[in-house]
Amino acid sequence: MKHVKRTALIFGLLLFGCNQANAKTTAVIKIKESNIKAPNLENDKEQIQKFIRHVLVWADSSPINLLPVSIDRKNKFVVGVNLDQHKRNVSKLKATNYFSTGFIDNYNQIVLSLDKGIRDGKYGQWLVGDLPIFTFTSNTNPWCGCQDVPFDKPNPWEFVKINIISLDNNKAEADWKWGKLELNTDPSWKNFAYRFRAVKESGKWKIAYLEGFDCVRATRKNK
Repeated sequence: MKHVKRTALIFGLLLFGCNQANAKTTAVIKIKESNIKAPNLENDKEQIQKFIRHVLVWADSSPINLLPVSIDRKNKFVVGVNLDQHKRNVSKLKATNYFSTGFIDNYNQIVLSLDKGIRDGKYGQWLVGDLPIFTFTSNTNPWCGCQDVPFDKPNPWEFVKINIISLDNNKAEADWKWGKLELNTDPSWKNFAYRFRAVKESGKWKIAYLEGFDCVRATRKNK
């Protein structure tokens, strides 16, 4: 099982730019869950936990190919993104009503940046059949930051538990982790955490940010 690699290297400038809404996180007061006394905390936490589980179930069976590619006539190299299919993907994401406008705009910017980078030769040659030459969709599934799951169950996502980092009336930041792990489970699963943010729109929680869709990380060239 491989998790997303984190490095200390941060690009000072992306050639193609990322959604600034993703880079400029609204400032919130970081508070420990144990110190929160708001009466709706547990209710909101339960709603968010159910919601992220639901999104993960959907993503696990989603027919959306997050990075549909175009191939040259010789069927040898990937030469860009199939932008017609990408537009259909964006429409499908909107139709789920699971994702905020900011999340969808950020996903769109990731794909357009990668398309331009492929066509301009920023990432080098990408042979058909090889893993992507950038981080996005390369080694792990961006929906969960993993390649597999620690449970051999029909619905392993029901074991996802969240840890609230910050929460107000309509915004939340949290990590989700695997709960109910066996004592002999590999330590990498026990140490695993996946960051996400949610916003409440018209009384409904929606995904605003997923770690696997971080624009800066997603558009990095693989080493």
